[in-house]
Amino acid sequence: MNKTIRIGTRDSELALWQAHTVEKRLNDLGYTTAIIAVKSTGDIILDKPLYELGITGIFTKTLDIAMIKGEVDIAVHSMKDVPTALPQGIVQAAVLERANTLDILVHKGNQDFLNGTGTIATGSLRRKAQWLHKYPSHEVVDLRGNVNTRMQKLQDNNWNGAVFAAAGLERINLKPETYIDLDWMVPAPAQGAMVVVAMENDTFCQEAVAKLNHSETEICTHIERQFLRELEGGCTAPIGALATIANDIISFEGVLFSLDGKEKRDIKTTVPVKEYHDLGKNSAQEILNNGGNELMAAIKKTLQQ
Repeated sequence: MNKTIRIGTRDSELALWQAHTVEKRLNDLGYTTAIIAVKSTGDIILDKPLYELGITGIFTKTLDIAMIKGEVDIAVHSMKDVPTALPQGIVQAAVLERANTLDILVHKGNQDFLNGTGTIATGSLRRKAQWLHKYPSHEVVDLRGNVNTRMQKLQDNNWNGAVFAAAGLERINLKPETYIDLDWMVPAPAQGAMVVVAMENDTFCQEAVAKLNHSETEICTHIERQFLRELEGGCTAPIGALATIANDIISFEGVLFSLDGKEKRDIKTTVPVKEYHDLGKNSAQEILNNGGNELMAAIKKTLQQ
């Protein structure tokens, strides 16, 4: 074990927390590591909505390039930020045990706006569509930046609240007392999970990182990301998916919304764990065949304008 595993990460507080978590796990197994932080395009350009940046891979592209150029050996990501198709030569090496999957609303202590008009901030098409579906009288404004930046922007503006992934705030102890669990909101595919990627030809790093893999989380995120890949077809859309396992049974929920939240296509199903391989794909096909194709066409048309 004389090779030092260079761990690539974004330089935000949350990304560094994730990288250090992987580093500690590898160190405990006897591996030598070094953390190399880089700034991604998604962190630098904060004045445009994510979908205008061509969201696929916006947070991972910089690290992908660093890996391919041999500057880092592995990279640690929030799995929901990772494109469903990895670049040629890069492979998924491990999915760590999942944390909280919920979205939460961080507010300013007064929840009266939930019964009337209000302004909510989020940079996510999925969160925006689901919020407008439930609260059609509200306005949703764009919110970009890392977790710390977004929390500060919430304080600096007269918005009523902002939507965050619970896991991110919990990991760096930023979750305030003034929040509400949005248990009605279907999370992003792979939300709450961390993934480690490595180069396909690097067996040393693959074998090391594989020891961190959590098989139940790997199965659930496989289903959710397969659902996303089958629905999207390269287009960003308001899509949510969550798979859970209990007593060898997988429960899956997937949703597709129109951009304004008015239209919804969803599926809920259960299957034995051993039948997980095509569950995401089959669920997506069912949605596409029940109005989802028309909905996706409308979304693509709007986003291309």
